[in-house]
Amino acid sequence: MTTKPITTRALGRATLERQLLLRRRPMTVEDAVAHLVGLQAQEVRAPYVTLAARLDGFTPAALSDALEERRVARIVTMRSTIHLHTADDCMTLRPLVQPARAKELNIFREGLVGVDLERLCAVTRPYVEEEPRTPKEIREWLLGTWPDADPQSLSAAARCLLPLVQVTPRALWRRSGAVRLTTAEHWLHREAAESRGPDETVLRYLRAFGPASVRDFQKWAGLTRTKPAFERLRDRLVTFRDEHGVELFDLPDAPRPDEDVPAPPRLLADFDNVLLSHADRTRVVPEAHHGRNWAANAAYPAFLLDGFLAGLWTLKESADGTRITLEPFGSPTRAQREELVAEAERTAAVLEAPGPVTVDFATVRK
Repeated sequence: MTTKPITTRALGRATLERQLLLRRRPMTVEDAVAHLVGLQAQEVRAPYVTLAARLDGFTPAALSDALEERRVARIVTMRSTIHLHTADDCMTLRPLVQPARAKELNIFREGLVGVDLERLCAVTRPYVEEEPRTPKEIREWLLGTWPDADPQSLSAAARCLLPLVQVTPRALWRRSGAVRLTTAEHWLHREAAESRGPDETVLRYLRAFGPASVRDFQKWAGLTRTKPAFERLRDRLVTFRDEHGVELFDLPDAPRPDEDVPAPPRLLADFDNVLLSHADRTRVVPEAHHGRNWAANAAYPAFLLDGFLAGLWTLKESADGTRITLEPFGSPTRAQREELVAEAERTAAVLEAPGPVTVDFATVRK
């Protein structure tokens, strides 16, 4: 099979189309979360912003209801970060990445000397299934059995070894709640699943993020040694070479728009997966702007112009209304500024920000 060349710009347009960022789609919350193979959810508001950028007709209540009805849930999966997944994916993706989560315990081994990890799981599971518990409660419960262990290492072990979900009311729209944890099986009323291997997830990743290399998939999933899965699937895929000669895989029927297809501005949530899910991120993040949306371990919400990372934004609500501040990295044209303002106003409306809404161009990153 012939391997075709593909430009960085064409890669970006293909990824944006699959990420629902070239045109908003009239999809349900569950269908969108499943298609995207989960949303970054470290910050409780982030999934709402993510879907506001991608779905036509999205309302925050739709996601909030899905959380409350346990059709979606927040759980640690890829890259050891909290993701919002459908109930089905909570049960299948967590087992897939479980070896990587267990390997994390090497970081905490000094604080777990003398701790029987099998017993830790055995005593923690009924405790959190009796009722959801806070991380502090879990630490104190485990210290009762291992008083000489490091408290933070004990709670990290529980998080790494058990599929713990954050339960509502945390992350419900315009509501607050402490982090309280129970097992995915208990919260979602489902049987535990075994990992089915990476092949199906590779195909889903390509559907949402492709064309992509083996390293791209590994960066997204936080896994290693996945090249055999791509080799098993090779006959079902097409291949490309990027501008650096790297082999990229893709689904034959996946959309690959022309590289000059217009890409409207989009306001993204902090840690949006479109910015994080490739080893080579230049399809969306120009080299000149690499790292500009980061400060230490935190990310600023960013926006796209012409399909590429082009600036930062914030939304601040007060008794006097809502102010959205846009900080472009370059000098957008007058037309681009007008489009950005319109997109910012639309985002504020979807997120039910109190009026009046003011959009200005100023410094976001201090």
